[in-house]
Amino acid sequence: MITLYTWATPNGRKASIMLEEIGEPYEVKTVNIAKDEQFDPAFLAMSPNNKIPAIADHDGEEVRTIFETAAILIYLAEKSGQLLPASGVARDSALEWLVWSVAGLGPMLGQWNYFAKRAPEPVPAAIERFTVEAVRLFKVLEGRLDEAGYLAGDYGIADISAFTWTKAVFGPLREMAGERLGATPQIERWLFEIESRPAVRRGMAIPQV
Repeated sequence: MITLYTWATPNGRKASIMLEEIGEPYEVKTVNIAKDEQFDPAFLAMSPNNKIPAIADHDGEEVRTIFETAAILIYLAEKSGQLLPASGVARDSALEWLVWSVAGLGPMLGQWNYFAKRAPEPVPAAIERFTVEAVRLFKVLEGRLDEAGYLAGDYGIADISAFTWTKAVFGPLREMAGERLGATPQIERWLFEIESRPAVRRGMAIPQV
């Protein structure tokens, strides 16, 4: 049994989607980041960066704890033998695009979301800087999906990782960016196909808060 420590954020939903996709039994323990529960010493023992999600795998004599979304996705993919090729060029591609999503797409969209939608006072320079970078990243995503269908050719952990932040930000950013974003038929197709997956719908509803 796996315990998922999470909250209702794009990063948290990556882990719950993955668990639903592979059919792994799990229980959910909420970590309310609005109440700073991520700084609780017990949670910090598992996730020293005080970020959700984290998992504890109780399968076996030793409890294994994993933090950081990319590490969790890789661990679960390898544990289940699903959604990540075992070797070769296909695995290289999946890991490349997974890293792109966690090192570039997610952080930049998160910053855009904060400065454009949540900051107590507007900071025009920050809004413009992150709008430009978000548009650039979505153009990269559009181009990749146009040539490959999914980020690594077949649906997998790179798509799960990129999906949650794209789902959260794509519509509002399009409204703000306007013509700068341009046509995005492949992103729209990709979002629709991933959203249509039953496991994704279930994972997006976790945790219920």
